[in-house]
Amino acid sequence: MGEVINLRLARKQRARAEAAVRADQNRRMFGRTAAEKAAEAAVKARVDGTLDGAWLDSPTSGDRSE
Repeated sequence: MGEVINLRLARKQRARAEAAVRADQNRRMFGRTAAEKAAEAAVKARVDGTLDGAWLDSPTSGDRSE
């Protein structure tokens, strides 16, 4: 005879395996490490600071279209 298995546990194991595959796909598509996020934030801050410092007059009304 074959091995007796608990169907509830088998379903849970299959669901866990499918969730792990889905999580791996999401990590590959959307995931970034904390170091990558910090590096991007540092570059953005540097660029924003450079652009803000390049204004000839400081805007008084907050409108920079002049």
